[in-house]
Amino acid sequence: MDITIHQTFLPHDDPDAALAFYRDVIGFELRADVGYGGMRWLTVGPAGQPGTSVVLHPPAVDPGITDDERRTITEMMAKGTYAAIILATDDLDGTFDRLQASGAEVMQEPVVQDYGVRDCAFRDPAGNTVRIQER
Repeated sequence: MDITIHQTFLPHDDPDAALAFYRDVIGFELRADVGYGGMRWLTVGPAGQPGTSVVLHPPAVDPGITDDERRTITEMMAKGTYAAIILATDDLDGTFDRLQASGAEVMQEPVVQDYGVRDCAFRDPAGNTVRIQER
């Protein structure tokens, strides 16, 4: 069986801020920018990896979500506890320095975790956790 990750989804509450972070700070390329009903879905991904994408989407737009669930999602996003993604790089220190210099919110400086991974963490403009591991 040959299964790969094709897309993953992260919510955004400001498409322009999300695009600026993932394209201009992280360095992903914009693959699609789709508007519908006053909302925007942005598809971004690492250059040279066209089969792997992150879809930045408006939160809680699923018609099956209740108003209470929408409020909970909004509250969790504001606290930074709703969604996360883990990325990887060969140059963790350089990547950390570049993201920190951009003004991205630092959650954790580079450190070796007890489980052996060296990583750092930031929050994106919507509050999502972006962990970056050293390959």
